[in-house]
Amino acid sequence: MKFMVTWKTAPAHMTAAVTRFLETGGAPPKGVKMLGRWHGAGIGFALAECKDGKAMFEWMSQWSDQLELVVHPVVEDRESAAVLRRIRKGK
Repeated sequence: MKFMVTWKTAPAHMTAAVTRFLETGGAPPKGVKMLGRWHGAGIGFALAECKDGKAMFEWMSQWSDQLELVVHPVVEDRESAAVLRRIRKGK
């Protein structure tokens, strides 16, 4: 399953969050494959894939003291189209 993670860094936590990122690289734990990560001023986005939600929970917990995190399960176009076709047929 793929997950889109977004985060905001409060100004009060910026120095600590930057320090942790520079020291650790922010790599996910075993079981989570990061497909991409993008940074903006005080915000960020990551696309990750994992089979075990506990691994995603572990990764988010490692950063929850510094970042305001939002995690959304996501599907690609072809997967969503298949679901939408089934739903539409059911009506």
